[in-house]
Amino acid sequence: MERKNNTPVHDFIFLGLTDSEEIQSILFMLFLLIYLVTVLGNAGMILIIHLDLQLHTPMYFFLSHLSFLDLSYSTVITPKTLENLLTSTKHISYGGCLVQMYFFVFLGATECFLLSSMAYDRYVAICNPLHYPVVMSTRFCCSLVFGSYLIGFVDSFVTVLRMSRLHFCDSNVIHHFFCDTPPVLALSCTDTHDIEIMIFIVAGSTLMVSLITISVSYVSILSTILKITSTSGKRKAFSTCASHLLGVTIFYGTMIFTYLKPSKSYSLGKDQVASVFYTIVIPMLNPLIYSLRNKEVKNALIRIIHKELLW
Repeated sequence: MERKNNTPVHDFIFLGLTDSEEIQSILFMLFLLIYLVTVLGNAGMILIIHLDLQLHTPMYFFLSHLSFLDLSYSTVITPKTLENLLTSTKHISYGGCLVQMYFFVFLGATECFLLSSMAYDRYVAICNPLHYPVVMSTRFCCSLVFGSYLIGFVDSFVTVLRMSRLHFCDSNVIHHFFCDTPPVLALSCTDTHDIEIMIFIVAGSTLMVSLITISVSYVSILSTILKITSTSGKRKAFSTCASHLLGVTIFYGTMIFTYLKPSKSYSLGKDQVASVFYTIVIPMLNPLIYSLRNKEVKNALIRIIHKELLW
């Protein structure tokens, strides 16, 4: 496993989640089931939003992109994880590791700002309902989505560009189940202080700017809801953003726990559990959160099924 000094690393070996073959078999079946639900749930959400004209609104436009990101996010990590659970040699090429890291950072950063856009959409819908059609125009919504993808691209490009300049000469064993930045940084035999600061600033600013936007939006939403006199009005207003708030809490909770700390404090057990949650579990939960609690999605599904049966 170990490499001699000054010997370049051409591939990496994942330590994985466990050495027990029995537990690996259980995790394989569990992760495979979760991945299938993720693919069906997110692809189904995209299809329903596309087919039902009543869901062609800003909120569901953002939600379709969230489903696309979750589907892609899971696909970047889960298939390789499933493969490694079945094989004794859990390796990945140097280039493959950088590609996986690039898409992981790109999709994660994009999702942060997409969630911010969704929070702003709910803010306008509840706090300024009369101006909602004008403010959340098709052009503005497309600009928000494009901006989210652009920021994700810049974040991932800068991160992977700096990571590609590191030298790995002592060990090629990644203490993780995918190519995440903290465990890969820990393998470098060069000084990583400047890169750690850069990554902390990039990741921290991405999380904080998007989180502040979401927080300000929901403080304003809560203030508006509390001013509503009728109980039914409050319940209706809160129900329109409850699903998004739940999804945001789960996503940001695990991301902040994992990344807003020095890489030296990386914990194999705790951080791997958190990583499994936001890379494999959360992409499955989002379509369930947004569909099971949403009558509009349920009604749209019924209309589509009814239309197909009549056809």
